[in-house]
Amino acid sequence: MSPEIVCFFDDKTNSASYVVHDPETMQAAVIDPVLDYDPVSGRSSTESVEKIAAYVDEKGLTVAWIIETHVHADHLTASVWLKNETGGKSGIGQGITEVQKTFGAMFNVTDSLPADGSQFDEVFADGATFKIGNIHARVMATPGHTPACVTYVIGDACFVGDTMFMPDSGTARCDFPGGDAKQLFASLQKIIDLPEEFRLFVCHDYGAGGTRDFAWETTVGEQRDTNIHIGGGVLEHDYVQMRRDRDATLGLPRLIIPAVQVNMRAGEMPPAEANGTSYIKVPVDIF
Repeated sequence: MSPEIVCFFDDKTNSASYVVHDPETMQAAVIDPVLDYDPVSGRSSTESVEKIAAYVDEKGLTVAWIIETHVHADHLTASVWLKNETGGKSGIGQGITEVQKTFGAMFNVTDSLPADGSQFDEVFADGATFKIGNIHARVMATPGHTPACVTYVIGDACFVGDTMFMPDSGTARCDFPGGDAKQLFASLQKIIDLPEEFRLFVCHDYGAGGTRDFAWETTVGEQRDTNIHIGGGVLEHDYVQMRRDRDATLGLPRLIIPAVQVNMRAGEMPPAEANGTSYIKVPVDIF
């Protein structure tokens, strides 16, 4: 079956969030919702995710799932707020435990952050299945960008997170802790081996450096044939070398420090301290 899909694009972080629903039962999943966050003031707001909640209400949808494709480094997730507003279970790939161990140690929060994925309602193993109404969904582990990356195959639609971008923009970086270019190459093969007519939805788009309008939907076949990094039968050795050379030139995402601390907690802010205030840590000379 084909789910109905609506994208909510946040141009402040170039992030695409999705509402995916079964038109027969009106049951829905929300994928990668964005919490607005200003790193200068430390203030957060729900302006962007409120648009998703309003759409859910307007369409009369029942939210069954609020799921993450990975622990994002470029935006904070609004899953906690959305769950409180709409219901639904939170979910992420089982690689979350490796992310929590790695970054829990880097931010020195292992005492307050169990590295077991228990912050999420569901931790999906590779090959796990679930349903959105009458539509079957399958989880494919696609690590390489991060250990927790998964692709959700929902009916004929694939949600790949940051694993790949639009065909003219290539594929994800692999230089974050836990990233691996060889792993990503193998994950990309799993995606492009899916039926070529399947729709494919990305988590970010930058307009190919300003040369076109923002876009977020393509097909497996288009990616297999024309993706500038992986299309046309690129060999693993060449891909890995390209990825390492390119990653060495990239700066860190603007929101990586707050984003990782919040997102590995399933969207909860760090525990409040004795004065009742929650704090984001900034490690010195770590990144």
